[in-house]
Formats: sequence, structure tokens, C-alpha cells
Amino acid sequence: MTMVQAFLKQAWFMDNEEQECIVSTATSQEHNFHIQMTLETQLKTSNSLKYHGIFLLFFYCFIVEFKRDLAKDIASDTSGDFQKALLALAKGDRNEDGHVNEELADNDARALYEAGEKRKGTDINVFITILTTRSFPHLRRVFQKYTKFSQHDMNKALDLELKGDIENCLTAIVKCATSKPAFFAEKLNLAMKGSGTRQKILNRIMVSRSEVDMNEIKGYYNKLYGTSLCQAILVCFSFQLKLYQLLNVKCYCNCLAQEAGNGLYSFPLGHQF
Repeated sequence: MTMVQAFLKQAWFMDNEEQECIVSTATSQEHNFHIQMTLETQLKTSNSLKYHGIFLLFFYCFIVEFKRDLAKDIASDTSGDFQKALLALAKGDRNEDGHVNEELADNDARALYEAGEKRKGTDINVFITILTTRSFPHLRRVFQKYTKFSQHDMNKALDLELKGDIENCLTAIVKCATSKPAFFAEKLNLAMKGSGTRQKILNRIMVSRSEVDMNEIKGYYNKLYGTSLCQAILVCFSFQLKLYQLLNVKCYCNCLAQEAGNGLYSFPLGHQF
């Protein structure tokens, strides 16, 4: 594990109140690992002093470890509106003041509506500026006020206006700002859904949130998917556990057969160890 990776893993536990993870907004290719880590770090901190301190340390570690400029790497690996959003996040300009200015929230809601649904085409710069610089309490109020101007909520508006990586990026910010427990419940479900389990995502969320808001996450998981998180995990790993037990039985049988001088025991699975 590199120094930057080690630092970021430790950063999960610097604050037990605000630990947002937006790994899923970046693409899954290996060369985008550092972009994913940028999103994790930017959305993790809870106050301006700690926020900028972590970001300064992160940039320092990145430069020392890789002898590269992070902003330049983001620019070289991405393009278009997605690049703009990531570079905006990397600046670390999010306001962490918990106070909500009602007039500003109303203006922001109107600005988002006029930059998207009201016009032909989308003024993406307005979306990026508001979603990457306003505090999460402020954004929640903006999303509430948005329904005064539109029949859609903010997630649906983004779905209508945007596509691809930039939609995934901004949608992740909106979901996390709206409800962190619901956001992580959804990510856990996606990590265990389908043919393969995304164990890195599963491990990251379970470990980092275990002493923060796991009880809330479990409540949202049960509410959203009609089953407990514990049961979902048991079902997800039941096949792997059963296969592991069968393979252990075969190893034991092979050992007995060798000791008896009869060669390898022929096990129904047909594998050789």
C-alpha cells in the first residue's frame, strides 16, 4: 500500500461525524484510482480547518510519493464536464458553515432550475459551482426549495439533464448531501448485487461506518430493500462459505487417502490440490 493510500485509509477515522464516500462517481478502471481517492477525501471532512488541513496533507503526500501534480493528473485522465467537476472538488472550496441562508438557498434553487429544466441545453457550470461549494445543510434546503420551481426532485432533474460520468458524479453528491445513511445503504446493496461481490467497496463502507452511523444505515437498508443488512450479507457470502467448506473437506479426504497409500481421493468436485 502506498503512502497516499495508507494516509487516506487512516483519514477515515479522523472525524466521526462527517465521512462521505463517493468512490462510485469515478470510473472503475485502475488508472482512475487517484481520482476516486480525491472524491473520497473531498467529501469526508466536516469543518474548514480540518478540511483544508487534510487536503494540504493529501496534496503533499501525492507530490512526494508520485512526483506528480494531482490536478494535472486529473486533467490528463478526464475530460469535459466531468473533469471540471473533479477539479472543482479538488480545490476544497466547500463551505462548512452549518448556517443556512434562506434567501441564498432560494436563489440557488432557482438558478439550478433555470440552468437546467427551464432552458434548452444545460448550463453545467451552475450545477458544478453550487454542488461543489455549498455546505450539505445548505444543499438539503436547496433541494427542498427546488420543488417550488419544478415537478421533479434534484436526482430526477440530473437524470433528465445529464448523462455519463458527470451525472454519476453530481448525483452522488446530491444523494450523499441528502442522507448519508441512505447513500451508504444503496452502495452496500449495489456492492452485493449481481454475479460478483465488490468486496473492496463493501469492506470500506462496513469498516469506516462501523462506529459512526451503522445503525442508521441498517435501518435505511431494511426500509429500502425489505431485508436486514445482516441477512443480506449472510446470503451474499453463503455460497462462498459453502464452497470453502467443501474444498476443506476434499483436502482432508486427500490427506487421509495419501496416508493410507491409496493416492488422491476422488472427490465429486473433480479438482486436484
